[in-house]
Amino acid sequence: MRWPDIEEIAQFVPLPQGYTLAQLGDSQVAELAAKVGEWHPDISVGAGSCFLREDFYRDKVFLAGQTERDIMVLLILFESEMVGLFAFEREPDALTMFGKLLIVSPTHRNSKVGMHCLAGTAALSKACGAEFAYTMATLKIPHVQIALERAGYMLLGFTPGYDREIVGNGEIKRVFEAVYAKVLVDDKEILRPRPENLTPAARTLFEALFPVSSSRENAA
Repeated sequence: MRWPDIEEIAQFVPLPQGYTLAQLGDSQVAELAAKVGEWHPDISVGAGSCFLREDFYRDKVFLAGQTERDIMVLLILFESEMVGLFAFEREPDALTMFGKLLIVSPTHRNSKVGMHCLAGTAALSKACGAEFAYTMATLKIPHVQIALERAGYMLLGFTPGYDREIVGNGEIKRVFEAVYAKVLVDDKEILRPRPENLTPAARTLFEALFPVSSSRENAA
């Protein structure tokens, strides 16, 4: 797997007029970490809280002009102003892409720039060499779910307690999140499990999510 350069990424993720994407550089880390806290105050706990820490970017993220790493952070810019971020993590052994985080400044959410980003994720993932893309969506508000479904992602299920969020009066609770995914290869590249290898519960859920098509399926 390889990361496309920013010119290639711009072709895969067309944005509304005035918006551009840029790869995060070391000199922008402190500003971005501060802005994430402004854009999304609830992110102070849970999986996304790493985006508040400068050491996370410098230790884990592929910064512009530096050696490739498995996490890339794209800045969403409006007329050169930083107004959001779009982050991915590649999983080279599985040829898989995980959408880690998408945040847009509250003052720019009506632009639908976030939906444009999600709509281009599959093309960007394929260009990176991924054959499967997935992400988690909050159930606190429906906007991310709507955007993913419009972008052709499939709802696979829910994780009970996958992440942590701040709820009423500052209390921290583990929360449900939705799992969305998109297969980036043809159906013929996917092997279905044999029904006898599934428990009754697993078989019922599997057949509900992936009914047998009219074409003959391979079995494992």
